[in-house]
Amino acid sequence: MLNLLRAHITTSKRYAISVWDISIRLFHWSLVAGIGFMWFSGEEGGNIMTWHIYIGYCMLGLILYRIIWGVIGSPYARFSSFIKGPSSTLIYVKGFLKGKKHDYPGHNPLGGWMVILLMLSVFVQGFSGLFSSDDIFTEGPLYSFVSSKTSDFFTSIHHLNFNVLLAAIALHIIAVAYHQIIKKEPLVKSMLTGKKLMHQPSNVNMRPNYLAMFISASTVAAGVYLAIELT
Repeated sequence: MLNLLRAHITTSKRYAISVWDISIRLFHWSLVAGIGFMWFSGEEGGNIMTWHIYIGYCMLGLILYRIIWGVIGSPYARFSSFIKGPSSTLIYVKGFLKGKKHDYPGHNPLGGWMVILLMLSVFVQGFSGLFSSDDIFTEGPLYSFVSSKTSDFFTSIHHLNFNVLLAAIALHIIAVAYHQIIKKEPLVKSMLTGKKLMHQPSNVNMRPNYLAMFISASTVAAGVYLAIELT
C-alpha cells in the first residue's frame, strides 16, 4: 500500500516547464484580436473598412512571422516539433478515443494540424481580400491589378473561406474547453504565462532568442509597411 501511495504521489507531481516563448504568445493573442476586429469591421462596413484592410495586412504579416518562427524559433514553436505524419496522428487519435493519456509539452498531433488549418485559413482570408470588392464601397488594394472575373473569384473565396475559418475557430475553442474543463489542463493560462504543467521535468533550452525575434519581426514589419506604401 505504501509503495502504491508513493507511486501515486510520483505520477501526480507536475512540473511547470517553459513551452511558449513571448513571441508565440503575442502572435496567438494578436491573431485572436485581429480576427475579432476583421469580423466586426466586415459586418459593420463603411469607413471602418479602411482599417479592415490595414489589419488584414497585419494578419498576413503575423502569418509570415509565424512561418519564419516555425523554422528558426524556439523548440516547441518549430513545425518539426508538432507536425506529425498521418500514421502518428492516427495512432494518437486511436489512443485518445480509448482514453489513453498523452503528455505533450507542445501541441499534440491533432493540435498541430489545427494550427496549420488556422494559419492557412487566415492566410487565404487575407490574401483573397487583397483582390476582393464589394462592388459598392470597398476594393482590395490589389483589385485594379486583376480582371473583374478574377476579382469576383477572390471575393467568393473571401466570403466562403471566412465560414471555414469560423468552423476552425469553433473546433479550436471546443478542444481548448475540453482540455480546460474535462482534463483540467489550464491551456489558456499556459498561453498567457508560457508555462505548462507536465509530469516530467524538462531540460530543453527555452532561453529566449530576442535578437532572432527582433530581426524576424522587423523584416516582416518592413515588408508589410512597403506593401502598404506600394499599393
